[in-house]
Amino acid sequence: MLIWIVAFTLLGGVLSVAAASMLLLIPHHRHPDIVPHGVSFALGALLTVALLDLLPDAVEKVGPERVGGLFATVLAGLMGFFLLEKLLIWRHCHASECHVHSEAHFHQPAGTLIVLGDGIHNLVDGVLIGAAFLVDIQLGVVTSLAVAAHEIPQEVGDFAILLQSGYPPARAFMYNLLSSLGAVVGGVLAYLGLESMHDSLPYFLAIAASSFIYVAVADLIPSLHRKTRGIETVQQIVFIAAGVALILTAQSLVHDLERDGGSAHPGPAAAIALPH
Repeated sequence: MLIWIVAFTLLGGVLSVAAASMLLLIPHHRHPDIVPHGVSFALGALLTVALLDLLPDAVEKVGPERVGGLFATVLAGLMGFFLLEKLLIWRHCHASECHVHSEAHFHQPAGTLIVLGDGIHNLVDGVLIGAAFLVDIQLGVVTSLAVAAHEIPQEVGDFAILLQSGYPPARAFMYNLLSSLGAVVGGVLAYLGLESMHDSLPYFLAIAASSFIYVAVADLIPSLHRKTRGIETVQQIVFIAAGVALILTAQSLVHDLERDGGSAHPGPAAAIALPH
């Protein structure tokens, strides 16, 4: 199971940083036309995983008698992320016209803050991915895909901020790569600390769901509402649907693989299945 966790946390980080580095190949004036599509895609992926994977799986694991406490955890998670964002005074903004991430607001120390904040965020993402894998391989895969879909536009924005802050391209790429490795650290910590806490895993899934929902509602949706033209709305719907379709397809594919191979050789997830 540890190999699955390390592989997918590492893969997601490398893919997101590689996508961000492609900004170097795209003229700066085209960034506002490209980044919003990634935001729409991430929105569909995040909400699909939160509402159709994480929460249903957590409800199934805790049973009907503890559903109230589970959704109280979701509420506490939403409030916690709101307060954390207030305390840090920093948003994971994906829109290039965002006033928080505008060029006038950034200089070298601000770029350092972005790297630090992104590293912490990736660490938390790694913990959530690890918790999902400890429950079920399928859940871990689709959670990793949702995190990657969210991280790619975020890393693109962060990479642009570092360049605007005066970092040379090579150094900006290196800092982005180092911060992405926080997900691997988080995944390993989850494996070491959560594997023996089976009864607590559904609540970690609830926190993961609240994280995805909060990012979608507080960050991604407002950035999309800044685009008001009809053609932009159609494009948003298409890319949101693509994000939903990716997660549903991945879920189906992984389920088929587990069904074909699990009957003869139970996978690692079976050994840590949560008691009902």
